Amino acid sequence: MTTALLTHADCLGHVTPDGHPERVARLEHILHALEALELKRVTAPLAADDDLLRIHPESYIRDIRAARPADGFAQIDGDTFLSPGSVDAAYRAAGAAVRAVDLVLGGEASNAFCAIRPPGHHAETETAMGFCLFGNAALAAKHALDHHGLNRVAVVDFDVHHGNGTQDLLWDEARALVITSQQMPLWPGSGRPEETGVHDTVLNIPLAPGSGGAEMRAAYETKAFPRLRAFRPELIIISAGFDAHQDDPLANLNWATDDFVWITAELCRIADEVCDGRIVSTLEGGYDLNALAQATRAHVEELIKAAR
Repeated sequence: MTTALLTHADCLGHVTPDGHPERVARLEHILHALEALELKRVTAPLAADDDLLRIHPESYIRDIRAARPADGFAQIDGDTFLSPGSVDAAYRAAGAAVRAVDLVLGGEASNAFCAIRPPGHHAETETAMGFCLFGNAALAAKHALDHHGLNRVAVVDFDVHHGNGTQDLLWDEARALVITSQQMPLWPGSGRPEETGVHDTVLNIPLAPGSGGAEMRAAYETKAFPRLRAFRPELIIISAGFDAHQDDPLANLNWATDDFVWITAELCRIADEVCDGRIVSTLEGGYDLNALAQATRAHVEELIKAAR
């Protein structure tokens, strides 16, 4: 069995204004870092609107398409921009998440990593924000549940910013456990422990600014991993943000690359215990280019080890 890598050149066509942290170079650095790895390389398809309708209303999808500029940039909010290629990129990112679920649940890959942009975990039901247009991780979860008929899916989000969009999209979904750790206080301001979802299937783990890998590991060992094992998901989806790295410019956690190795290896171990190793990971944040490339490669190398 193998690890699948899903990406598409269209994801490089999502251009942001000069100086914007979510830039084309992020994906370029990642793809270069992954070049030499032994992976099942898969072209990310365009998501179907029927897939996107699992998480977003038709009016929202239509508004995103209509906002695409013919040239230059269209600004959705203070942080989120569209260029002429952004909508195709977002459809490829969402399509990668759907296809990755199909590959893993169909037995064509043990696990998968979606090297995509724009990211998705801040996109709420009817609101694009935080560089995100469509909720890629939440879509992967709903596709696994509704299309493949799974009974339980877990999303684990270790991006430094709270995955408010994933939480919003799966807030009333009893079949999905959402575990998300985040620096607090930090934008977007959500992610308090008392935010638990309609069915008590949301677990938020705030981490203090300035804390590092030791605090993160303790929190996951005492809170996240027991909850994940108890839920016994049939698929684990990872929102893999690498902006908790100590070199990242947008936040104040102090994880080292070894911490991303550790959390990935532990999630792979739990996946082996509860769901035959089935993991779909999708790229979220990470804005220091060298740290991002290094941590992403380390994450994917752990997925490859688990697939053997």
